[in-house]
Amino acid sequence: MEISVTLENQYLPDRFTKHAPATDIYHGVPNRSFPIHIKDVPTGAKSLALTFVDFDSTPVCGFTWIHWLAANLPVEWQTIPENASFDPKLRQQFIQGKNSSANKFSPREADVQVGYNGPQPPDKAHDYTLTVYALDTNLPLQNGYWLNEFRHAIQGHVLAKAKLELPCQA
Repeated sequence: MEISVTLENQYLPDRFTKHAPATDIYHGVPNRSFPIHIKDVPTGAKSLALTFVDFDSTPVCGFTWIHWLAANLPVEWQTIPENASFDPKLRQQFIQGKNSSANKFSPREADVQVGYNGPQPPDKAHDYTLTVYALDTNLPLQNGYWLNEFRHAIQGHVLAKAKLELPCQA
């Protein structure tokens, strides 16, 4: 399985980050998710899932920042569409987990704690890790699941996974 995301000048396009226009910022958080192109999903896959995290955030805030968790995405999607996380019609087709805005140290509004929170590197360019999984089942999770619940649920169900580092400018 292969995944790709179109970059601009070797970075995630501004419209999906803290540099997004005001129309794509919700409660101070960029909420327009980027399109993800997927090739060669294995036969037998029943759903797709993804994680989008920032390991470069650890020196800044003390932990890896979770920007997006999504599961039970339609396996037929050769592209996870732009704005899938926030668009009312698209987001009804899959479930989304909690991002790091749900942390107890500096929690954000409840309606930005689930779904895509775009990159906002405060100190320098960060590399964000996108992982897409092809699964042999739909996961028994509900909207608002935690990363640890996802990690347990996928055990024994991963047919393939693809990882991509996406740089974002500060």
